[in-house]
Amino acid sequence: MAQIEVRWAIPDDASTIVHFIRGLAEFEREPMSSVKVTEDDIIRDGFGATPSFEALIAERDMKPVGFALFFMNYSTWEGTAGIYIEDLFVIEDARDCGVGHALMAAAANIAAERKCPRLELSVLDWNPARSFYERLGMIRQESWLPYRLDASGIERLVSTLDDSN
Repeated sequence: MAQIEVRWAIPDDASTIVHFIRGLAEFEREPMSSVKVTEDDIIRDGFGATPSFEALIAERDMKPVGFALFFMNYSTWEGTAGIYIEDLFVIEDARDCGVGHALMAAAANIAAERKCPRLELSVLDWNPARSFYERLGMIRQESWLPYRLDASGIERLVSTLDDSN
């Protein structure tokens, strides 16, 4: 079995990260037009003066086969930061080879080193990876429902500030 190595992403990985994000969109049955991120965005937002995210790259036989992109969040109840994994993706021919486990274990190690009491992510209800996350010990948060305000919703809400003044 091939050796799996997980390492920190570097700016030179920007095109690989974009490639993985596109692969994730394809897996999630989203049109490629929904992926707007560019290599420049990844470099600016992941490796600039104030990074918005961090990323890990999984390699098998020195070839990138997956990634995890995450950022710090904050729990007011815990009174400390946690880690939220925004994206975790493994290319199809590297699935079921331990790559996802290696990425999750590396993220858990980072959480432990940073004394984060939580490592969180969201999974589509149809994604077969749900059973993988449950085998790792992750607990589905059934009482919490995700909500999102998209760009047009943000714009509409901001416009109400003008109405209330």
